Amino acid sequence: MSPQTIAKYIDHTLLKPDATSTQIENLCQEAIHFGVMAVCVNPSNVALAAQYLQGTQVKLCSVIGFPLGATLAAVKGFEATQVLKQGAAEIDMVLNIGAIKSGDTALARADIAQVVQIAHQHQALCKVIIEAALLTEAEKITTCHLVQDAGADFVKTSTGFQGGATAEDVALIKRTVGPTMGIKAAGGIKTWSQAQAMITAGATRLGTSSGIEIIKQARG
Repeated sequence: MSPQTIAKYIDHTLLKPDATSTQIENLCQEAIHFGVMAVCVNPSNVALAAQYLQGTQVKLCSVIGFPLGATLAAVKGFEATQVLKQGAAEIDMVLNIGAIKSGDTALARADIAQVVQIAHQHQALCKVIIEAALLTEAEKITTCHLVQDAGADFVKTSTGFQGGATAEDVALIKRTVGPTMGIKAAGGIKTWSQAQAMITAGATRLGTSSGIEIIKQARG
């Protein structure tokens, strides 16, 4: 796999609460230079990142209900609408994890479906973060089916705040949703060998703050 191919798996990510405008500019310039698929930033940094990425092939992604997923569904919908208006082309939303753990699948699905609908109205992709580290295997399978049924485009493993991605979880997601959905592995992916393991297991996108280092390692 060439470094150019690897770059197209990467969502170059900066979600730290203390991220500065200079760091956002650097993130975007790195993304453009190395040809990654997308930049992923917090909602408050979307407008700034959109300026730097304007006219480039790099997509702009933002997170919704991040990192806990415990925001009211109406608030997630409003947040999604705002970042899409400001230039985001992809949404990574955290689902209502408490609803999943409580067995309230109707609430969890409605939470997802609202944001999916808003994203698709703006011709944007919606990735749903299931926070796999907090779920049992049965809950992971149930949640993946919910995400798929709600019309989302990707299942994403993790926020990175509650544990990272594992190749085992990626493989489980792949077996559950099949070939028609994207799978984003995120959290703790820092090396080319880790990235390879995720891709081999079925990941079609990698969320990482170490994307540039991974590309450099792949060059050898």
